[in-house]
Amino acid sequence: MKREGSLGLMAFWADIDADYLLRFQEWHNCEHIPERISVPGFNVGRRYRGIGEAPGFLMFYETDTASTFASAPYLARLNDPTPWTQESLPHFQNPSRNIYALQSETGQVAPIEAPYIHTLRFNGGDGMEAWLATIAARDNVHRARIYAVDEDISNIMTSERQIYGGGPGQQQYLAMLECAAPLADLQPPDGVTDLFSDGFWLEIALYPEMGQ
Repeated sequence: MKREGSLGLMAFWADIDADYLLRFQEWHNCEHIPERISVPGFNVGRRYRGIGEAPGFLMFYETDTASTFASAPYLARLNDPTPWTQESLPHFQNPSRNIYALQSETGQVAPIEAPYIHTLRFNGGDGMEAWLATIAARDNVHRARIYAVDEDISNIMTSERQIYGGGPGQQQYLAMLECAAPLADLQPPDGVTDLFSDGFWLEIALYPEMGQ
């Protein structure tokens, strides 16, 4: 079980049609995450639920490197979606999906799994790394990581993307805070623009050995 050392990330924010929610969870738990984490280089798949005005779901995978998301085995999955995937993806609303490379991290991995995650998608912000270090020092924060978008990989067109119709967001950076409790009163430094700041609670986490 690899819980540290992943340098690549695929993060996907989306709402799901209310009348398809249970079917979506069944598909994602039983087929989609196990399928993805069986791809070489994948270390974990997680799904979180949105809090308040956040998108309904945050789904993400951590990999050895960002280039894993451009590998032949992974793209083969994206370009040959299963019947259940073809059924599920049209129920995604307001989708935003990006591929990221880790830039920095501070703090320690959660003892088991972080029950809450806060994501900040943003542009600019030269003081963001120092600000995040102060947030990571809070008692209820396990770890803070900053990622930069890999635009080339994020923009690869696939059969799955043609179904759900979304693409990369406009923000170049992602900060991910792993927390023991929801965060409040987050005020990023001056210069941060195009900010989407959202909280989520953990619904499922699967590792490759669990999907066997």
